[in-house]
Amino acid sequence: MAGRIEDYALIGDLQTAALVGRDGSVDWLCLPRFDSPSCFAGLLGDHRHGAWRLAPAGVPPGAECRTRGYRGDSLVLESEWHTAGGSVRVTDFMPQRGPDGRRSPQLIRIVEGLDGSVPMRGELRLRFNYGRIDPWVRRTGHHRVAVAGPDSAWLRVPDGVHTYGLDGVTTSDFTVTAGHRVPFILTWQPSHLPTTPRTDPDRALLATVSQWQHWAAGCRYRGEWREAVLRSLITLKALAYAPTGGIVAAPTASLPEWIGGERNWDYRFCWLRDSSMTLSALLRGGFREEAAAWRRWLLRAIAGGPGDVQAVYGVAGERVLGETTATWLPGYEGSQPVRFGNAAIDQLQLDVYGEVVDTLHLALLAGLPMERHVWTLLRALMGYLERHWREPDEGLWEVRGGRRHFVHSKVMCWVAADRAVRLAEATGLPAPVARWREMRDAVHADVCANGYDRRRGVFVQHYGGQGLDAATLFVVKSGFLPPDDPRVVRTVDAVRDGLDHGGLVRRYRADGRGGGPTIDGLAGGEGAFLACSFWLADALAATGRADEARELFAHVVGLANDLGLLSEQWDPRAGRQLGNTPQAFSHVALVNTAFDLAEPG
Repeated sequence: MAGRIEDYALIGDLQTAALVGRDGSVDWLCLPRFDSPSCFAGLLGDHRHGAWRLAPAGVPPGAECRTRGYRGDSLVLESEWHTAGGSVRVTDFMPQRGPDGRRSPQLIRIVEGLDGSVPMRGELRLRFNYGRIDPWVRRTGHHRVAVAGPDSAWLRVPDGVHTYGLDGVTTSDFTVTAGHRVPFILTWQPSHLPTTPRTDPDRALLATVSQWQHWAAGCRYRGEWREAVLRSLITLKALAYAPTGGIVAAPTASLPEWIGGERNWDYRFCWLRDSSMTLSALLRGGFREEAAAWRRWLLRAIAGGPGDVQAVYGVAGERVLGETTATWLPGYEGSQPVRFGNAAIDQLQLDVYGEVVDTLHLALLAGLPMERHVWTLLRALMGYLERHWREPDEGLWEVRGGRRHFVHSKVMCWVAADRAVRLAEATGLPAPVARWREMRDAVHADVCANGYDRRRGVFVQHYGGQGLDAATLFVVKSGFLPPDDPRVVRTVDAVRDGLDHGGLVRRYRADGRGGGPTIDGLAGGEGAFLACSFWLADALAATGRADEARELFAHVVGLANDLGLLSEQWDPRAGRQLGNTPQAFSHVALVNTAFDLAEPG
């Protein structure tokens, strides 16, 4: 059985990522990319669907290591076990594949004796295609090779380790003493290739630590939450697909937003919104190269007519991400359906235009020049938005209950026009500035007239509705209205009180209470949305309640697991994380709120 969501650590190589549990089991890994089918899917079922456990012999599944942590500012995980006979450390990492990204992906696990003598056992269950296919396994030299269709995985076993196969499980038995190091290397490559390149695990470890720490040294945040901010930035970097610059929302799929519920989505893709927000956090942190790479990815991904822009793409800009259900997987703690792919590709989400233009504006402020071809793209996007901003859409939360005029979407259309005007004024590049100003004013008037409940004095989720939405906090976050405007203050108070969920913030009332029926077309509840809780802290600080903002911020940061990782949501009643993990949205919000609290105004 999979552990709690917060039990998992993240390791990755800037092209894919694995989740390692406290019990020493790798329960999730997709190869060779984030969005490839998994070879370990135990996270969405149990060990029979693919996992690789490495722990002291005799320690039952589910038993946890005593201590664990990342080595410095890196993504190299160290887990220590203490037994009656001695202590042992397991170091897990994935070497980065180089600037061209063509090296074979590898997962390396090094077992090191610390003191005494510790018998160890490794149990490797490779199951390709999301736990559905048992590969054919054979021995060749120092390798165990698993092959199924286009996939092959090669486990290199060191001398002196007794390894045998039974019922599709490769078992390794060995003993380590103080100073004894035993490395295991799992390499994926296309099955038609005859062999794998040799890797020195110790050199790979040193190089991996050095690469991460060199990158992390560029962080310019120096505030009191530096440890949390830097770990969040490292996590965001880990979600970037190095060959293209695309950034995934999370490395996992179908982790439930409520245990036993149906809100189980595949987040291993690049949402324009999430990517834009991630880039804003990385820019504030001082990392410009990622912004430049993302701009290049953006230009390739949305090439074509501006009306064909999707909310979500594959890591290389793929447009077809058809949503399917995996009926053979029981789901995380029985939460079904298990979905792969994402139907959001067919939705209209007008807010993404605002996110993209706002990020281009932030990039210019950070010193990235506005090239002519980027400006041509921006003008095309604005031309489309001028013609379509009055239409309803599925909105930020990708509802499946029909299109509406969501206030957040309209506010972000205003952001697009506002930032486009600022860009034109700053660069002097040719543009219909007068039209953009007219659009900006028209959107502003429309939102204030139709998205505002005059009886209560607050902005609502959508035109004609009464329900609240945490995304309306963007009326102050975006600069749509000044923070001292009474409409802003009342909206902030309404969100804080009306969407409270155990001291945190819901996105909206998914249970249908609080001003209207459920609008997302789905049954069941969900947890508190961590990014929204950070947004509320931003809004509280902007409206002059700095102490309350800092208290809320510290509370949400404290919900991270022992490694500083946040998933999408939190269940206040059960005291546990929910949703896909680690979630870019949550870590982006943490970084931006930390900067806002450190730099008031």
